[in-house]
Amino acid sequence: MDPKTNLVKAKGTRRHPENGDIFYMRLPTGNYLFGRVRFAEASREKAPMPGATLIYIYSWQSPTPQPDYTMLRRDRLLIPPLWTNRMSWTKGYFQHVENRAGDDRIIFGPSCFHDKFRDRYVNEHGNRVSGRAEPCGSWALVSYRGIDDRVSDAVGIVRVPMEPGDR
Repeated sequence: MDPKTNLVKAKGTRRHPENGDIFYMRLPTGNYLFGRVRFAEASREKAPMPGATLIYIYSWQSPTPQPDYTMLRRDRLLIPPLWTNRMSWTKGYFQHVENRAGDDRIIFGPSCFHDKFRDRYVNEHGNRVSGRAEPCGSWALVSYRGIDDRVSDAVGIVRVPMEPGDR
């Protein structure tokens, strides 16, 4: 049995995320949030785990699953960039909208991550940087349940309580 989440579950997909994919997730309020895949299934040398996917989740909410691309900008991130696996898609929490690889209107810019294991800051390629820069994520893999908690906190929804066996 899957752990409960605040994100509304839909039909899962076997489609692998790709660089530039736009996706949505549905909140229990009925509104939609949108995200973008920066790097899909990165190699171990460029990610905290082999096959990890770097995503951005934006703060703009919509009553429909159609994004306004002018609202999907770096200055409108809901939470810091994060690394995850395909489970959010296969379980149906993330739904593919379209691929916009190379779309200059959605600018990423450099990302910062704290590598807790080595106590240093790195960029989106795992290369050491001089210090923390906001927004700063964690150089670790975040599960769909961890994403749900971060999104819930950011939009002011009470987290779903953990139950035995959820982790």
